[in-house]
Amino acid sequence: MEWYSKVLKNYVGFSGRAQRKEYWMFVLFNLIISIILAILESLLGITNVLTGLYSLAVLLPSLAVAFRRLHDTGRSAWWILIGLIPLIGAIILIVFYCQDSDPNENQHGPNPKQ
Repeated sequence: MEWYSKVLKNYVGFSGRAQRKEYWMFVLFNLIISIILAILESLLGITNVLTGLYSLAVLLPSLAVAFRRLHDTGRSAWWILIGLIPLIGAIILIVFYCQDSDPNENQHGPNPKQ
């Protein structure tokens, strides 16, 4: 939960670097919360109200941590636009997000692991 709140606190921090664990823990908690909200919506008989509001609330933090994760691998944040290519773009982004950090300081800052 610490990683999730760290990303939410830095919701407009599009510069810098985010290590792999920070990114994937945020994704995991987003998935868990979305599933819980979807279950609540089905029990209450409402459609996509809670999940829509939640998705809107975490849009900026999600983009910010994705940008910082790309920076950590030594790439520009513009690489996120490759996700617009159906299927292949998403696969390429997942590969980028899974890669290890650039071990040295790069143009986006020092290695967050150190």
